[in-house]
Amino acid sequence: MRGIRFLTALIAIAAGCTWTNAMAETVLITGANQGIGLEFAREYAARGWTVIATHRRTTTPETLAALAAQYPKVRIERMDVTDAAQIQALGAKLKGVPIDLLLSNAGLVRTDPLDKPGGNTNQVFGTLDFKLLDDFIHTNVAGPLMISETFINNVKASRQKKIVAISSAAASVTVPPFMPNGSPVPDHYWYRISKAALNSAMHLLSATVKPDGITVVMFHPGGVQVESFGNFHAPGFVPPQEAVGKMIKTIDGLTIKDTGRFMDNDGKDHPW
Repeated sequence: MRGIRFLTALIAIAAGCTWTNAMAETVLITGANQGIGLEFAREYAARGWTVIATHRRTTTPETLAALAAQYPKVRIERMDVTDAAQIQALGAKLKGVPIDLLLSNAGLVRTDPLDKPGGNTNQVFGTLDFKLLDDFIHTNVAGPLMISETFINNVKASRQKKIVAISSAAASVTVPPFMPNGSPVPDHYWYRISKAALNSAMHLLSATVKPDGITVVMFHPGGVQVESFGNFHAPGFVPPQEAVGKMIKTIDGLTIKDTGRFMDNDGKDHPW
């Protein structure tokens, strides 16, 4: 009798361990090697999540190598969001792996640093570089859609079932364009247009996958001071830790009732 009880206890412990592993959350983050993406990777890794941190570099970025050395559940993968072959290859590699949160963060804002004088003339009316529009659409719109299509079964197989796209207030068409540099002339034409298209794409996706219990939302992360800004400092911009901390808190509370929403980082609806 005592032996049976001991065996039963061992089975219960083993079952408990299996259940714990099955319940472990996983996040896949695009553009995870810098800025907002890197901060998301840091914070989810610190929580004990499995973090699939993707990047488009030809070699492993030092930021991600350091993060993986600190957190063994960080998995670094190369995936350019404009390269269908790379996306499909990672999709095949991760077949059957549940992904609780699919986070499309990688994006194209401009081709030159913010602190470079005249570095954005290719996105200003009168000097628009129309060849660049394809790059913006492929990165900011087609990329998140391809990734969603490729990994949708991974999300379906997860417990949380969430897809998040990092958008921007620049996507709004109901409020006057905001110019952080104080210019009276709207700039960043391609960025603004592509982020508006991203919101439309994610809104369509939210309706498509709602029957599967998948929640899809878009975030305006607020003004975030990231590495790509260089020496440019805009008033009111906050460090990535502050913006990402707010977004994660909001993501934690998302339910299917939120699907299709465009939100500020604190969970309030942002004007479309």
